[in-house]
Amino acid sequence: SRYGPKMPLAVDCTAELIRCKVLDSSGRLKSHELILSYGLALVRFVNLITERKQKTVSIPLRQLAREVDIPIWVVDLRHELTHGKLPPLALCRKGCDVVLDWLRKTYWSRQLGNNLCEESEDEDEEQEGVEENADLDNDAWD
Repeated sequence: SRYGPKMPLAVDCTAELIRCKVLDSSGRLKSHELILSYGLALVRFVNLITERKQKTVSIPLRQLAREVDIPIWVVDLRHELTHGKLPPLALCRKGCDVVLDWLRKTYWSRQLGNNLCEESEDEDEEQEGVEENADLDNDAWD
């Protein structure tokens, strides 16, 4: 919430994917609604994470995903969700789990590592650290 409209992509994507899992476990949505919910979160994840690596010359999503270690089948799932027939719910759930694991390894484990450092007693130093981490978070996706 400190970042406001400049929320790190990983935080935004994680929130969307976790929201899907919570809705799924609530039992309130039908299978088709869950597929659409998971689908939107997965499409947004692939698009947002890879778009920062996109240059002026269009680079295929599969290549961009390979560069950041996103499994190719997740990109294929995104393609099906966007352009093809909706996949089974089980595949969407699996995609969500894989992507959340990717976010945990790529983003969240680094954040937790930062929290293991000694906390500053001075609030000004604390705010500087938050601002530096914000820059690192945004640069990490480049």
